[in-house]
Amino acid sequence: MTGPAILLLLAGLGAIAWVSARARALRLAGVARASGRRDAVHSLPGYHGWYVALWTLIPAGIFLAVWANVSPGLVTQSVLADPAAQSLPMDGFSRSAILGEARAIATGAQAGAFNPAANALVEPYRTALSHYGIAGVVLALVLAFAGGAYAFTRVRPDFRARTRVERLVMATLLIASLIAIITTLGIVASLLWESFRFFSMVNPIDFLFGTKWSPQSAAMGYGNEDAFGAVPLFWGTIFIGAIIAMIVAIPLGLMSAIYLTQYASPTVRKWMKPTLEMLAGVPTVVYGYFAALTIAPALRDFAVMIGIHGASSESALAAGLVMGVMIIPFVSSMADDSIAAVPQSMRDGSLAMGATTSETISRVLIPAALPGVVGGVLLAVSRAIGETMIVVMAAGLAANLTLNPFASVTTVTTQIVQLLTGDQEFDSAKTLAAFALGLVLFIVTLLLNIVALRVVKKYREAYE
Repeated sequence: MTGPAILLLLAGLGAIAWVSARARALRLAGVARASGRRDAVHSLPGYHGWYVALWTLIPAGIFLAVWANVSPGLVTQSVLADPAAQSLPMDGFSRSAILGEARAIATGAQAGAFNPAANALVEPYRTALSHYGIAGVVLALVLAFAGGAYAFTRVRPDFRARTRVERLVMATLLIASLIAIITTLGIVASLLWESFRFFSMVNPIDFLFGTKWSPQSAAMGYGNEDAFGAVPLFWGTIFIGAIIAMIVAIPLGLMSAIYLTQYASPTVRKWMKPTLEMLAGVPTVVYGYFAALTIAPALRDFAVMIGIHGASSESALAAGLVMGVMIIPFVSSMADDSIAAVPQSMRDGSLAMGATTSETISRVLIPAALPGVVGGVLLAVSRAIGETMIVVMAAGLAANLTLNPFASVTTVTTQIVQLLTGDQEFDSAKTLAAFALGLVLFIVTLLLNIVALRVVKKYREAYE
């Protein structure tokens, strides 16, 4: 039985348990009311139904989750105990490859075997998968019936089913809220641990203030000195994501939001706002192709035309311009919502005092909507800093410290991908440098959020 079929079967059992428990609770509540004991009924029948249904589903669901991780090992042990597995090579890598191939054929994921030794293990794998699959389904059904029967016996008018169900709901919400916190702590812990290993090999001062980035030379045995200066990467990230892209995104995004909220007719706004927000849904690789095949050659030809020699077809300007277009919806959408949320009475009062529409926008609406605008800009900056594909395809991989927008530069995220691509040894400074770069990027983003919150707090005003 496949996984979806098992889940569908359990869902059906849960539905039957809910209906049965609710019907029993209704009948017992009717008997209690008929005998004049109205105070004896504590919970609505629906809570009794959910109580029994949860006892039917949760134990079986937990067992299936555990079984999905335990059964592959049991299946492998069963196959290795088969006489056909006695001829397997002792080398761990070869043995794992043969077992994986046999398992793929047994499950139907692969049609034939490249290694003839895998064919002998296909039938043992099918037998073991069938046996342990049936065992898992039977045990899950036993747990579902046992849990449902136990809960069903507790259905009575004075049973506090509502309290039990609401406690479970509260625990579920608490776990869901803790997932983000635990995930963040795990990310920070992993970054700190691997970064500590990196800084035990490389001087932090050289890393943070060095101007030469050449991790490949360190991997080739030329030493870690003057190989991990990350200033060119920091500058490339700022140059592309926080300067060029923002020069494009902030004015265009803000002006489009002003037009849509203050000047556009309802029909125009109905069509233009979704069209503008569609830019956020375009895959970044499409932007990368557009930047590499259209924008970058055009900028190179333009640079040559105005007398700038040595302009590269991979440039910071090409990546920044396309990235700025990509993040326009982040600025525009937040600014649009913030401006639209300003009370109409403030706009009417400004116009009644004799201010023009443009003066009302610049002196009343924009200051009032500033927290939302800052939030949109912050979101756009964070999106631009974390972008990789456009930089790889349009700006290149060269770590240059330059002010020339027509030159090739790279960013922190691009180097992280490059350092972790392929088979890497996690005991070398070259690979661990990716975690140090990630830690710096995390700290910068955190500080950026803190500064933005202080700006928002300073300029926020309360309107009735």
